[in-house]
Amino acid sequence: MSKHESSMPSPAGTVRPGAGPDGAAGTTGPGATAPAPRRTVAAWSLWDLGSNAFNTVILSFVFSVYVTGTVAADAENGQQVYSNAQTVAGVLVALLAPLMGAWADRVRNRRLLLTVSTLAVVATMAAMWFVRPENSYLLVGVALIALASVVAEIAGVFYNGMLLQISTPRTVGRISGTAWALGYVGGVLALVIALFGFILNGGLLGIPTEDAQNARAVALLCAAWFLVFSVPVMIWGPREAPDVTVVHQPFRPLLAYRDILARVVRMWRTERHMLHFLVSSAIYRDGLGAVFAFAGVIAAASYGMDTVDVAIFGIAANVVAALGTWVLGKVDDRVGPRPIIVGSLGSMIVFGLVIVAFDATIVFWVFGMGIASLVGAVQSASRTLLTRMVPADEANETFGLYATAGRAVSFISPALIAIFTAVAGARMGMLGIVLTLALGLLAFWPLRVPGATSPAPR
Repeated sequence: MSKHESSMPSPAGTVRPGAGPDGAAGTTGPGATAPAPRRTVAAWSLWDLGSNAFNTVILSFVFSVYVTGTVAADAENGQQVYSNAQTVAGVLVALLAPLMGAWADRVRNRRLLLTVSTLAVVATMAAMWFVRPENSYLLVGVALIALASVVAEIAGVFYNGMLLQISTPRTVGRISGTAWALGYVGGVLALVIALFGFILNGGLLGIPTEDAQNARAVALLCAAWFLVFSVPVMIWGPREAPDVTVVHQPFRPLLAYRDILARVVRMWRTERHMLHFLVSSAIYRDGLGAVFAFAGVIAAASYGMDTVDVAIFGIAANVVAALGTWVLGKVDDRVGPRPIIVGSLGSMIVFGLVIVAFDATIVFWVFGMGIASLVGAVQSASRTLLTRMVPADEANETFGLYATAGRAVSFISPALIAIFTAVAGARMGMLGIVLTLALGLLAFWPLRVPGATSPAPR
């Protein structure tokens, strides 16, 4: 039983008479010594490879641009409607992620929940095919992208929770880093296929451009890509042993929110290191997200790169990010996640300051690649650190709070970028990213978690 469980009421929807000594019968995780079968680990990792087609192609580079620039009669209005929809999506994620995580901890069937949520994302992407290049379809287009964003985030909560089941203290960094690296690889491959097979110069696959069929077909490509690479985890993903000590009751969302709030209060009282990590990581993760979200904008506005140049830069950055994440994931198991997070953030801050100090395209390329090589490593190490800290029977709820914390501070880097851009020009917008990373590093620096940040015993 975890140190707080004996004095707190059971979560909404369950009664735990006589729970086992770990509070979650049959649960494995980083405390386990037996590794999961390689097939299970591979199946879990491939999901990351498939899911990034949505993030890279739909959300960042291709379909969102099609909706705001072609479907919308006016690009400015399209961007405004799209931004509003994404804002609503962010609010929904913040509200639903911990609730869905809490539900998953009660249901104890992450694989089923991940399967259902993944299929929902696939179906939503496939439906984007029907978004024709007419302004009357603008709301449909942005609504489908927003819906897919929400469901994909919730699926990520279930997915991250599985890391406890398939890793040991000696393998959690490598497994997390490899999967995150595969995500970058999947994003690059899907983007290359979309650009050269469907979009540029009419596309090598010869899909008709009439009625924007080639752009709409990109959504079908991403749906098929995600489905193919998620099937393995649906079949061979880790199972959770049913907890026979739990007497299920109807799941009541309002009571669940009450228990989630009680969990946050409990963190403040007895697990302050957990709350500290959720807040500090949310700050620097906002900066990490801004690196890829604004790199293309800064490249185009400050260094005169055209669409093809930006696409090449984006592909190169993703390849470098995959390599860096894979290598440092292995280092994570040797030195622990804290040195990875601190060292990488410090290096990214220095690289960003160099870019600001020297107005040269080659400097932007070289040190931009340096920053890209560390983004995924920090995100993966953050996931492994939380995995080492979280109680096994509260993993999904905690990863839900992790997502909510990130959404709660997602305004920091865009606001700072806007301020520096307005005051000193587009290139100085980089200072907004640097400052966000620095604030996150300063917030994270005092955190000490005995037994969670050190490497596994050898």
